[in-house]
Amino acid sequence: MAVIKIMDEILSNKISAGEVVERCSSVVKELVENSIDAKATEIKVELKESGIKEIKVIDNGIGMEKDDAVMAFNRHATSKIVDEDDLYHIHTLGFRGEALASIASVTNVDLYTSKGDVGTHVNIKGGKVIVVENSDARVGTIISVKDLFFNTPARLKHLKSLYTELSNIMDYMNKIALSHPEIRFIVSNDGKELLRTDGSNNLLKCIKNIFGINIAKKMLEINSSNSDYEIEGYISLPEVYKTNRNSIVTIVNGRIVRNSELNRTINDSYHSYKPDNYYPVVVLNITVDTSLVDVNIHPTKMDIKFGNIEELLNLVSSTIKDKLKRQTLIPKIEEKKEVIKETKTYEEIKLDFDTPIVKEVEEEYVINEDLVEIEDNVEIKEEQETMPVMYPIGLVHGTYIICQNEIGMYIIDQHAAKERINYEIVKDKLNNKTKESIPMLFPLTIEYTSSEYIILKENFDFLRELNFEIEEFGLNSVIVKSHPVWLPKGNEDNSIKKVLELVIAKEKNFNLDKFNDNVAATMACKMSIKANTAITMEEMENLINELRNCKNPFNCPHGRPTTICYTKEEMEKLFKRSGF
Repeated sequence: MAVIKIMDEILSNKISAGEVVERCSSVVKELVENSIDAKATEIKVELKESGIKEIKVIDNGIGMEKDDAVMAFNRHATSKIVDEDDLYHIHTLGFRGEALASIASVTNVDLYTSKGDVGTHVNIKGGKVIVVENSDARVGTIISVKDLFFNTPARLKHLKSLYTELSNIMDYMNKIALSHPEIRFIVSNDGKELLRTDGSNNLLKCIKNIFGINIAKKMLEINSSNSDYEIEGYISLPEVYKTNRNSIVTIVNGRIVRNSELNRTINDSYHSYKPDNYYPVVVLNITVDTSLVDVNIHPTKMDIKFGNIEELLNLVSSTIKDKLKRQTLIPKIEEKKEVIKETKTYEEIKLDFDTPIVKEVEEEYVINEDLVEIEDNVEIKEEQETMPVMYPIGLVHGTYIICQNEIGMYIIDQHAAKERINYEIVKDKLNNKTKESIPMLFPLTIEYTSSEYIILKENFDFLRELNFEIEEFGLNSVIVKSHPVWLPKGNEDNSIKKVLELVIAKEKNFNLDKFNDNVAATMACKMSIKANTAITMEEMENLINELRNCKNPFNCPHGRPTTICYTKEEMEKLFKRSGF
């Protein structure tokens, strides 16, 4: 008797659902992408209990005929690809034909759809067709998914809390809204509206709806291309950053994607402009010929492979770095003041337009809500200086230099400023190696574990190129007889040990540029003026002049700001001398 058998279709759909339908957000993703592929210009997502009880997606797309409405729930049924060649030229978000069949196998689904004549209602529960009948003729599609995982209790048990499920859904909806600003999206949960975009195709306005007005005002527009790729979108000023990579939104041909190399390149482009463990806010649209990308890697269709990826990474990196380089990146302190926010209830509007407006006082930044006023920071012409001329007038707490000019007052962190100056000096010497070295009066002997010693010994030639005279000295030990001139004076032993530790730590993923950068940042910190150190007015002037000559005078190597500014206007507001 045969042991191997073809499994039941409903069972195979349940297995497939394990990959396609992981949680509530997976259902929302598949349904919303179908609406986008159906050319909808307005998509509403209505949730009950964060989608666990019900997910309803309403669109004004092209709709379906009755036969197609029933066929759509069969596995591998799709209108988006026909033959193998189409797989390499995918222009739609969906194409695998798995989503609806997988969703229907573990939920109770009601579909209402029409192309404008007779509508169709299809009800499927647990993968079984219960009802197929005529319905109203509203153009578009309404699909309701209820009781997720009702017939797979083990999977239902492992759903997260309502807040976690809702957070995942909103994360996806925010990103899909950013990828399609031409579509109006409305999302609500238990009757409370959580997201509304206007579909005006204004990406900056969409960023404002999702990240808030304060971040939207600090976004820089980018636009560039090469022979294979075109990129456009917005990147945040370095003063705006988040604690995780989720604020980096990458979109390829209208599809939200994940690619670790691309995300790493975007984040690395901000290197030394911000702390390394924080991430910028970026919305990056990439347009490329469909034959150069492969999205058929995972059922979620979010993972992607690029052809000629080095060209894309170089384009992204150079575009972001060039944009940041041409900005004056001194954070300006804005005044907070009390403003009156006017609100009016729905009942008041409905019953009486003359009803007095309820006034509610709250504290918020005073800014113009009209996004027409949100403009990209004025670009600095290349022949102009990015760091304004300023004159020191004193020192506070032995740490902060107070300066002034016609624009306002500046505060410079003397340690951070000197770090930046030293960093660029050391980095330049590392990149342009010389044979300058200093012999040690007392050679330094260091002992390592056997594994550390092996790694270090393999890198002796590299260390000698950096002008360290290093040799073996007994079992698992080395001796250093001379060192490069850029090591901080008075702290040579610790600095040598730190450099050797960096060589050992970088063994698995050694990158010369990153190593040089790490060494330069470490040495710069040790060579810099410490906090609570009084310096003379002449030393302040020299420090400011050296800072102004840096390639990036605005941040220390670790991303902290060197300078902040209080404009004259803002100071007058703070002291109530204007604005009345």
